[in-house]
Amino acid sequence: MGDANTMTGTWQIRPERPEDADAIEALDNDGFGPGRYAKSAYRLREGVKPEERLGFVAVEHGTALGSVRFWPIKVGGENALLLGPLAVRSDQRGRGIGIALMKHGIEQARATDYAAILLVGDQPYYSRAGFGRIAPGRVRFPGPVNAARILGLSLKPGALENLSGNIARARIDHPVCADGARLG
Repeated sequence: MGDANTMTGTWQIRPERPEDADAIEALDNDGFGPGRYAKSAYRLREGVKPEERLGFVAVEHGTALGSVRFWPIKVGGENALLLGPLAVRSDQRGRGIGIALMKHGIEQARATDYAAILLVGDQPYYSRAGFGRIAPGRVRFPGPVNAARILGLSLKPGALENLSGNIARARIDHPVCADGARLG
């Protein structure tokens, strides 16, 4: 897995850095607002750090235009990734930034031991990066999720076809309260 940047038009994709934290938070706020914390996918992120090798930012002239992260999850007993959030600044949408970020992240994820990626999203958009709908009932999120929006992508041959069961956090990096604050 390389650290090489990817140039696309006048912007580039590079690995996420610690100093990107505020810009990524602003992108997530712009794209999803505070209501995102109530979603089932965010329950899987509480207390868990994203996969460090799989965080990417699209930048142009030093400004963050978009970001993507992948989170470790368990599906049944299998290790998988949860994609998201994938966020692009609202005034930059339509330039292909989101798709490019996602495809770059997927290619980097192929070099890991993870077998598949799951997400909750709109199939017409995510199918452009190879995601397809997972049959209702095969995987179960820890809270309410529209089954028609659960999508998956195999990183290893046949991996998605064998994935089933409850979805849970793969690990806990720090304990959290229900509101997301660190315990201590």
